[in-house]
Amino acid sequence: MTNTIVGKNLKALRKRKKLSQEEVAQALGMNRSTYSGYENDVALPNIENLIAFSAFHEISVDDLVKENLFSYSEEQWNQFENKWQKDAKGGNMRVLTAIVDENNEEVIELIPEKARAGYVSGYADAEFMQELPRFQLPFLSKDRKYRAFTIAGDSMPPLCSGDIVVGEFIQDWTKLKSGNVYIVITANDGIVFKRVYNHLEDSKSLLLVSTNPLYEPYHVKISDVLEVWKFAASISSEYPDVQLDNAGMNQHFRNLQKDIQQILQTVRNKGN
Repeated sequence: MTNTIVGKNLKALRKRKKLSQEEVAQALGMNRSTYSGYENDVALPNIENLIAFSAFHEISVDDLVKENLFSYSEEQWNQFENKWQKDAKGGNMRVLTAIVDENNEEVIELIPEKARAGYVSGYADAEFMQELPRFQLPFLSKDRKYRAFTIAGDSMPPLCSGDIVVGEFIQDWTKLKSGNVYIVITANDGIVFKRVYNHLEDSKSLLLVSTNPLYEPYHVKISDVLEVWKFAASISSEYPDVQLDNAGMNQHFRNLQKDIQQILQTVRNKGN
């Protein structure tokens, strides 16, 4: 049996990283013979393994099963490895379906709690968007596109579950300002409202941080991001009184210590 595209691509990607089969297998939590079988077409990886391979090599499953990576020249490799920058800057046009009123003016579509799950698959579907509630806010710029999302959970006080946040559509993700608050739409986590730190140059990812210290920060790969909306306004029925108990304060300090260690490690790595 001859090697499939997947097997050849796995081998090419591994060699590109200058890793052995044993090193890749250990990183993915499988034994070397199992991994070797995938490279040599003894067995075909299932969807879970394809997803694991794509995450490890930071490429899409689509590229893994369709691109002839094994035949790439050095120039093609450089273009392939840096194409995330074009995607992040909006070079591949993002489809944004918008609704207008009877005066042909754009309105703000509201994604209510019940529609959150459907938004990830229907955000580019005109029929889905047409069914959503809509409103206008006169103090927002008419030159920009806005959309409203209902918050779920308690990770972003002083806003709480059920409150509404209005976001301004961001086309170029490379210009996201670290520390600002954004609504991030991801393929895996859906709609998340977080303080964002731009780590695109370092790790092709965004660091998402909650204002509630009980929730730990986490990274999301830019390949998993579908849309980004910059926080523009909020609508809340009440202002919550947020107080942390001793356990909450202790967790807050532990998170701070962990962040400091990560920063120091990054500085040490760059120094080497």
